Amino acid sequence: MTTAYGASTISTMEWRIDHTAAQRLQDQVAACVVRGVRSGDLAVGDQLPPAAELARALAVDRNTVLAAYRQLRETGVLEFRRGRGARIADTATTGDLAPIREAVQSVIELARRYGLDSDDVVTLIKEMR
Repeated sequence: MTTAYGASTISTMEWRIDHTAAQRLQDQVAACVVRGVRSGDLAVGDQLPPAAELARALAVDRNTVLAAYRQLRETGVLEFRRGRGARIADTATTGDLAPIREAVQSVIELARRYGLDSDDVVTLIKEMR
């Protein structure tokens, strides 16, 4: 697991990448940005670190960070401005978590029928990483 703090202008942002996870590295980088927006660590207009700098901090290839940034641009989270880098877009949304909450609730209800509690479900999810 690689954790980087303070990459470029984002001093309070925590970037966590697990090089051993099944999830693609670019998806992990993108998820860090989305979590930052959701938590309030990143706000509209905030500039993200240059790809090369963030790549060094996370021990990933620069193209991995660029792919994550492009992915985030396509979903409206980032905007690119020539000479100004990647910034959190005015259209940045992290989506409604209601469908995820409903799915988790269904899983917890199913687990209870099997005699498991929510802590058991969390343990199962962690084992699946």
